[in-house]
Amino acid sequence: MDTSRILIVDDNLEIREIIHILLEGEGYEIKEAGDGQQALELTEKLDFDLIILDIMMPGLNGYQTCVEIRKNSNAPILFLSARTKDSDKTLGFSSGGDDYLAKPFSYNELISRAKALIRRYQVYRGKDDAGMTAPADMDNKEKTGETLIFHHLQIDEEKEAVTSDGAPLVLTDTEYAMLLLLVKHRGQIFSAQHLYESVWNEPYYYGASNTVMVHIRNLRLKVEKDPKKPLLIKTIWGKGYRCD
Repeated sequence: MDTSRILIVDDNLEIREIIHILLEGEGYEIKEAGDGQQALELTEKLDFDLIILDIMMPGLNGYQTCVEIRKNSNAPILFLSARTKDSDKTLGFSSGGDDYLAKPFSYNELISRAKALIRRYQVYRGKDDAGMTAPADMDNKEKTGETLIFHHLQIDEEKEAVTSDGAPLVLTDTEYAMLLLLVKHRGQIFSAQHLYESVWNEPYYYGASNTVMVHIRNLRLKVEKDPKKPLLIKTIWGKGYRCD
């Protein structure tokens, strides 16, 4: 049985210890880093199923650390911060984060978010929580081995790899899941709520539309030839998003 590994990055020792105890009690293997540089060193040596990342840290802040982590890891990143303005959340998502939880936080909410992110990360890698091959009907996200051609994009479902005119694209799991969903249902309009609940696999909440919007913007930067004039992922004003 594989144990999911979580990295906690925070310069506050007390907060790290609290989160460590909470998540270790749920059966996870926990590693800690007191700053961004330590976090980068650990992510270069070990694979993680989740990274919990503070924003205000000495040296590299959380946003900078996230950008650097994304150069070699697609593990989900949960920002944990007292900075709760929409602009802070947008910056977090733009730097490559998957979710954002404000301090102070409830222990149940932290555990719930952590489990949801890890579960989604493992499902898209063909694993269940026990590390075994996922059932073929799990969330209808089974791998088919099919290669989808969509304009200049090629999506290899078996390898979960995307190329643009033959050049590989580096997508996070969230970006890949959004793209695959939209492409496999081209022509269908997905509201922000529908996208969030389908990709994040959890109930829609107030503010989640902003999360979806930022991830769509990041995805366009990677897959569109001209992100300012998107041809692949269209915004249908007042309704949602669609791939044509």
